[in-house]
Amino acid sequence: MIPPGPAQAAGSLAAALRERFVLGLSAQGFHKVAYSEWGDPERPRTLICVHGLTRNRHDFDPLCRRLSSAFRIACPDVVGRGGSDWLKDPAGYGYPQYLSDMNALIARLGVEGVDWLGTSMGGLIGLMLAAQPGTPIRRLIVNDVGPFIPKAALQRIAGYAGRQRRFSDLAAAEAYFREVHAPFGRLSDAQWQHLTRHGVREGTDDEGRGFRLHYDPGIAKAFTDAPPEDVDLWGLWERIACPVLVLRGTESDLLPAEVAQDMTRRGPRATLVEFPGCGHAPALMDEAQISVLRDWLAGDEAPPAEA
Repeated sequence: MIPPGPAQAAGSLAAALRERFVLGLSAQGFHKVAYSEWGDPERPRTLICVHGLTRNRHDFDPLCRRLSSAFRIACPDVVGRGGSDWLKDPAGYGYPQYLSDMNALIARLGVEGVDWLGTSMGGLIGLMLAAQPGTPIRRLIVNDVGPFIPKAALQRIAGYAGRQRRFSDLAAAEAYFREVHAPFGRLSDAQWQHLTRHGVREGTDDEGRGFRLHYDPGIAKAFTDAPPEDVDLWGLWERIACPVLVLRGTESDLLPAEVAQDMTRRGPRATLVEFPGCGHAPALMDEAQISVLRDWLAGDEAPPAEA
């Protein structure tokens, strides 16, 4: 059972954080996939947390501090983001590569089964893995994404995902994040500063002074090569057999309410929890949101219909 209550002693949690990498393989050769590992490696359950399209592993730092007393947790930077390498050919950015890299990560962790938490893109990676025969995914949490994605939401994301920007200072970067990621919900100043600090990198000598977004603009190639279209993955959803929790922001444009409801009736017949005051996607940084998925992972009781 996962113990309730506030986070454990800060010192012990800090000591439990380890920075690692695993090698992925593409047509152009090997690349490093950075990941953070939290908690005791001998814990009987391992949780993998995977971020959204333009985000990185540090989005899950508050959640990991809260859950690392009960889980061994691995949070990767998907290739092209954060501390991971950029691919030589941006055409390689796509789900076949991401699935291959995550399979390498699971193998590196040396476990037969994992729990999976994925936000947006990270949720789709988990959905695709969970739909495969012999999957190692035992429990799946998808944060504000589903087996049908309307093209209008993809067009909105395409509007900012492939554009590299330069910021004169962290204050300018934070203002940008507060605007672009306003659907994350009500975050504290400290939480916005955390997202900003890990969401940018210092420019190289060739790029000039200032800060840049901490991802390869090439990750948006799939959006720019052709106009976005509706995405239909219901065939995969119907093949999932493990327990699934769906988290949704009540104002989400990427996971429409009717799609979320259908997810509770089709395939694995997921449990749905909606968070008011946010859209795509709930940040999962505050205690109330973290408690919902903690309780569901514990398996002792189902979470409420709303949080």
